[in-house]
Amino acid sequence: MTADAWGVMILLAMTIALFIQDRIRMDLIALMVICVLALSGWVTPAEAVAGFGHGLVVMIAALFIVGEGLFQTGVAARAGQILLRMGGTNETRLLWVLLPLVAFMSAFMSSTGTVALFIPVVMTVARRSGIPPGRLMIPLAYASLMGGMLTLIGTPPNLAAAAALKDAGLEPFTFFDFTLPGLAIFLAGTVYLIYFARHLLPAGSAVPAGSGFHLGELTDRYGITDQIHLLKTLPDSPLVGKTVAEAGLRTRFEATLFGIRRQGRLISTRLPVLSATRIHAGDELLVYVAPDALGTLCDTMRLDVLRSGGGLLDEFHQDFGVAEVLVRRSAPVIGKTLKEARFRDRYGLSVIGIRRQGQPLAAQFEGTRIAFGDSLLVVGGWRHILDLEQHPDFVILELPVEVQDAARQSDKALPAGLIVLAMLVVMATGWLPPLTTSLLAALAMILSGCVPPARAWQSLNATSLILIAGMLPLAQAMKNTGALDALVAGLTTLLEGQPPLLMLGAFFLITSLLSQFMSNTATTVLVAPIALASAQALGIHPQPFLMGVALAASTAFATPVASPVNTLVLGPGNYRFIDFVKVGLPLQALSLFVALLVIPRFFPF
Repeated sequence: MTADAWGVMILLAMTIALFIQDRIRMDLIALMVICVLALSGWVTPAEAVAGFGHGLVVMIAALFIVGEGLFQTGVAARAGQILLRMGGTNETRLLWVLLPLVAFMSAFMSSTGTVALFIPVVMTVARRSGIPPGRLMIPLAYASLMGGMLTLIGTPPNLAAAAALKDAGLEPFTFFDFTLPGLAIFLAGTVYLIYFARHLLPAGSAVPAGSGFHLGELTDRYGITDQIHLLKTLPDSPLVGKTVAEAGLRTRFEATLFGIRRQGRLISTRLPVLSATRIHAGDELLVYVAPDALGTLCDTMRLDVLRSGGGLLDEFHQDFGVAEVLVRRSAPVIGKTLKEARFRDRYGLSVIGIRRQGQPLAAQFEGTRIAFGDSLLVVGGWRHILDLEQHPDFVILELPVEVQDAARQSDKALPAGLIVLAMLVVMATGWLPPLTTSLLAALAMILSGCVPPARAWQSLNATSLILIAGMLPLAQAMKNTGALDALVAGLTTLLEGQPPLLMLGAFFLITSLLSQFMSNTATTVLVAPIALASAQALGIHPQPFLMGVALAASTAFATPVASPVNTLVLGPGNYRFIDFVKVGLPLQALSLFVALLVIPRFFPF
């Protein structure tokens, strides 16, 4: 290889290493790759930024907006409720309903969004049926990943593989080309998850059954039952006549004031309590404060302890509620403390507990930096909780029955459903190119009011788009410098004389392994051109190998960081790292075996 080719290969290796280390944001890594390529001269300036205008990037952006329309209008939520009506309380029957439903939705929507939608539904079913959440959450995540194998738009790697064929002047994959091989893997995987993985999944403990939970039950889960108190303001209290801001309870005692009850009535239904609210003698203050600070607070501020315990929240349930929310990767609060994130000011809610990887953090968590996958116990007015339910940066895991009964319905559900149906019909029939169809569907979602323009822009996952835009010119640099030809020559020599089935298995295995540690889209963008060129060099049709690469990219089963959906279910399922390894590795091997059986049948060599 030439010096330039070695330079590109070193850049490729460093890029993969940075992805695996996960210390730098993926979009920043992609931008660094673009800069290095432009400065090195391995690609022209136009080629360096061509990824941002690539049809693949634009199409994925449009699909983000379409998917947002389904969430905003309640179409996705209504589909999720089918599980509650059909699943029952039997674990096997429930999984036979859950897994196909999740896979079907993931075939047309983001797998991350689908899992985010179903986590609260599955938690509710687990509570009502007495099934431990850990028995359901990993199957939920894996079903969404396998569902992405079913259609062209199911997951970005499918689109990337189709784009690689089109860029090479070959016939690209059509909308349903993935359906039969993907369905074979899904059916085999479903049987494995329902009848075999049950022996590998943790037994766990069941969520208390019933039609709903009491607000105080969540405080037990977070270990803060002894930190919620109802205090009475004595006549000689220095708080009398002061505003909440002047009292400085949070600054002096790290205490959070939930509400003020005066003459039997809560005087402020906005949480946190308005800073201008004045405290009177005889007021009852609902306060969250650590036990070791309670005595100092009461002695200094002349307060009497009336009652303590999580049951106090049930007493005030008509005025405000409690919810458990999961932090998604896009949340701006990640990496910040609650104070730095201005959580109360931004969302009108107070955080009174944090769970990380299934374990509650210490009582003094004010200085803790929030991480992706953390579960937060928030308290506030029902309106603010309902607003958070619609927020793209959080997933509500637990909602009291009162909130579920007050769930809002959208009059835009029918238009959104018709838009998606029309998009699918046009894509399936090939009346218009997929890119054009996606753009028209996204525009229709905005013009019909299903997605407000501001929300449409917020729905665009910039990290994913920049990642793809950065990896595409790296693939171009491999072509320009001869690095791709050298890799192809090496693989051709290695596989020369070997059956094509072995070659297919090799590319499937390489892609599957890389997808456990780096983005499956980035893996596909990098491996697809190599697989295509290697097949052409051996005189074999590249379609079966590109299909294998695309399907393998969705087998991100073996680690909790292999895919965002795995990370999302880590906390709710109370999993350990080894749980994903035990359940995921056999499923990867099964997927490889099934792929080698079915891909050559539908895409001959």
